[in-house]
Amino acid sequence: MTDMNIMSLFLEASLLVKFVMLILVGFSIASWAIIIQRTRILSTARREAEAFEDKFWSGIDLSRLYQESSARRDELGGSEQIFYSGFKEFARIHRANNHAPEAAIEGATRAMRLSLNRELENLENHIPFLGVVGSISPYIGLFGTVWGIMHSFIALGAVKQATLQMVAPGIAEALIATAIGLFAAIPAVMAHSRLNLRVVKLEQNYDNFMEEFTTILHRQAFSTETK
Repeated sequence: MTDMNIMSLFLEASLLVKFVMLILVGFSIASWAIIIQRTRILSTARREAEAFEDKFWSGIDLSRLYQESSARRDELGGSEQIFYSGFKEFARIHRANNHAPEAAIEGATRAMRLSLNRELENLENHIPFLGVVGSISPYIGLFGTVWGIMHSFIALGAVKQATLQMVAPGIAEALIATAIGLFAAIPAVMAHSRLNLRVVKLEQNYDNFMEEFTTILHRQAFSTETK
């Protein structure tokens, strides 16, 4: 039995242990797909935020920047979507009543906050699943191991003389479930922590931009009122 490999251990395991292993392999594949997808999305979001904020602070007229964003509003995301929502609401309220700058600022702030929340929901999509996989995979693997070892010992009960050579294969088949559980859990836990940290950094970036943009709108609204 010294030449056993993972495939042979899987094929010789009991039906329930095979089912447990397949669940864990499925978790692992789904986790890696999410890790790759979220990493790309978060990297793109960071680059787009940096590019838009460079343009925003370049001195471009805000009305012109709004018109450029409006022309491709279905493609907006991140800081640009927050800017678009805020400026649109600010302009609408300010046109309707230019003697109430506080209302325009509050409306713009609410619109930007809603856009910020939607952006965060999109960025965090599927990431909680990694936390679930990291939490339950070791226990699912352990369940498969316990069941497999129990099954092996029950089978040995019918044998008059048990030897290590008879016990070892069954235990090895069972322990592979725990190994697969850890294989699924460890990358998921690490990625969950790392991706959440990146989302938090983007949230801080969006929040800072929103506060700075609100200050600009406040200055613009009250300067218009005094004229």
